[in-house]
Amino acid sequence: MTPAAAPCGTWPSPVGARLVAAHDGRPEYVDTVGQEVWWTEPRPAEDGRRALLRLRAGDAGTAGKTEPEFVLPPPWDVRSRVIEYGGRPWAGAERPAAGPLVVFVHHADQRMYALEPDVPGARPYPLTPLPPAGEGPRWADPVVLVARGEVWCVLEESTGPAPTDVRRVLAAVPLDGSAAADRSRVRELTDGTDRFVTGPRLSPDGRHAAWLAWDHPRMPWDGTVVRLAEVTAEGTLAEVRAVAGGEAESVAQADWAADGTLLFSGDASGWWNLYRLNDPATALCPREEEFGGPLWKLGHRWFAPLADGTVAVLHGRGPLRLGVLDPVTGRLADVPGPWTEWAPALAAAGTRVTGVAAGPRGGYEVVELDTATGHTRVVGAAPPGPVDPAYLPEPVERVVRGPGGREVHALLYSPRNPRYTVPEGELPPYVVRAHGGPTGRAAAVPDLETAYFTSRGIGVVEVNYGGSAGYGRAYRERLRGSWGVTDVEDCAAVARALAAEGTADPARLAVRGGSAGGWTAACSLVSPAAEDLYACGVIAYPVLDPEDWAGGGTHDFESRYLEGLLGSPAEHPERYRERSPLRGADRITVPFLLLQGLDDPVCPPAQCDHLLAAVAGRGVPHAYLAFEGEGHGFRRAETVARAVEAELALYARVFGFERGDVPALELTE
Repeated sequence: MTPAAAPCGTWPSPVGARLVAAHDGRPEYVDTVGQEVWWTEPRPAEDGRRALLRLRAGDAGTAGKTEPEFVLPPPWDVRSRVIEYGGRPWAGAERPAAGPLVVFVHHADQRMYALEPDVPGARPYPLTPLPPAGEGPRWADPVVLVARGEVWCVLEESTGPAPTDVRRVLAAVPLDGSAAADRSRVRELTDGTDRFVTGPRLSPDGRHAAWLAWDHPRMPWDGTVVRLAEVTAEGTLAEVRAVAGGEAESVAQADWAADGTLLFSGDASGWWNLYRLNDPATALCPREEEFGGPLWKLGHRWFAPLADGTVAVLHGRGPLRLGVLDPVTGRLADVPGPWTEWAPALAAAGTRVTGVAAGPRGGYEVVELDTATGHTRVVGAAPPGPVDPAYLPEPVERVVRGPGGREVHALLYSPRNPRYTVPEGELPPYVVRAHGGPTGRAAAVPDLETAYFTSRGIGVVEVNYGGSAGYGRAYRERLRGSWGVTDVEDCAAVARALAAEGTADPARLAVRGGSAGGWTAACSLVSPAAEDLYACGVIAYPVLDPEDWAGGGTHDFESRYLEGLLGSPAEHPERYRERSPLRGADRITVPFLLLQGLDDPVCPPAQCDHLLAAVAGRGVPHAYLAFEGEGHGFRRAETVARAVEAELALYARVFGFERGDVPALELTE
């Protein structure tokens, strides 16, 4: 069928808002329990909970597909709030005579529970105390030690009323449930000297433990240390010492090889590379590529040692691919297959490696590789099938030149619909997206939210601006002291390049971002660097007032993040004032949509209230949608669908096309 020419934005599409919401999110926290594969998976239609799934050993359905089963029914929600962004919320151990034993954190009360799923009639039982009124202790990154009768994990608890009154330690929790009613039964393994810690990794012989630690004002991608300790017969940690990393070196992960040597991913060379701990540390495959990434959640895994001494690794510039590294020869063999982007969620058992991966034409799925045979198979969470792939856009990597000739990386998603094409003489509108973090990266994976717009004739370009991870430490540190400048300039450079080459309509450009990307979007509407460039903006759960944020207006993990992004408030107060979208709100002249969760501890809704007050009565059309029960990022299906439809309604109004299939967006001036 020959595609019909129709105005951009008006194309009918089978990618509806409810479909986008139903498939929002991706699998996380893959691990093995014996020969079984387990992972968590989002359930937007079930109040946004994270379900725990299990694939029994030997399960296989037709055509190589498998049938995972749900371990816990609603409303069980396997999700930790440690450092607010969370961390690995579950772990399991195989017991040959009794079946698996699994521990997990339930989001509603943040208690840790245990479950024996193969015991008839078994129900989860609590391992940790019921939280008192208000915030209670939180737990993450557990390791189940059946022989010791304990779970070793990270304990986070408040010490006062301020968001920054927090301590974190490694702790041992009894598996018999005795600590559920008696907090004193929890053994603290470290003394709280380090502000932040990850869960312990025990050596194969159980005699040593290693973990990562860092302190304010550093973020984990700025500088971390690997701590190593001896595990005594009494189950305490002795002779604790730092063995790798430092204030100016980030170690993203540390783990043990099968032979008992310690491996870690560190960026001493300017790139996260894999090292073996000795004196000095030995780089196993030195390359100007990343073998690690920013540790936004405790328990991310970019490498997994295998029993034969090889190591499964994620590596690359920008997109990460899976390879198997021989640490003796340094040979790295990439795994064939359609997957071009792997999430930091590797697990290994015997010769098998399991991870979460996606390709340029599909969503994330759980993939297993048998390194002995080279065979790969999808074991769970395959991409949704209700949409013809012809409606899905394909990412095209672009590099444009920003100010001073610097490289700016971007992912271009052109309008794509098999039934429609852009009319002659018309250029499509484009949405310039700024990712969150800002120390993050837009992955080259076309999710259904992107397809929602591209299948209607609206292009999308995601900008991995200076400061993004994936391109080496120097690229990551371009944002140091220049947040609100470099990111804004780089997004503007991409937008102008697309307009200059005739890809995008220069009169129909929008800027959009969430969290730190919301800051970039808001700054783009007030910055001289993007003056008269964007016709409208979408700002989701944003940072808007850096002075308030740095003064106790956010959670502990990021409470001093701005010292790297903007500089010390005491030494550079002008940056906090001059770059604030709130202080520059009088320069906003184009329509915008503001989206916010009312239970957001990272970017509290008060900042949105201040922006609305600043633009009130100034004649700038705007809309504000606030969602009860949503935190930082939206999880519930109804919220995701409403936000997507509202964004399309804004573009329809500003870009001048009709959409009868979405609710009209009421704008206030």
